[in-house]
Amino acid sequence: MKAYVTVMPKTTVLDPQGKTIHGALKKMGYQGVADVRQGKMFEIALSSGDKAAAKAEVERIAKEVLTNPVIEEFTYRIDD
Repeated sequence: MKAYVTVMPKTTVLDPQGKTIHGALKKMGYQGVADVRQGKMFEIALSSGDKAAAKAEVERIAKEVLTNPVIEEFTYRIDD
């Protein structure tokens, strides 16, 4: 199984990298882009065959290692 974890700044947190990318896109002529938020994505190979155990482990990893819960939030999916 593989887990894909996406970590993004909370919507209440300023995202200077996203703002810089957004500004660059506008200067390059991409006028249809309303906003950009920049985050990070992790691909985790799991050895567990139990989907419930894998979900619990991925949530724990995301909360304890991959995110700063004060300023970031995460979503994930697990593929067989």
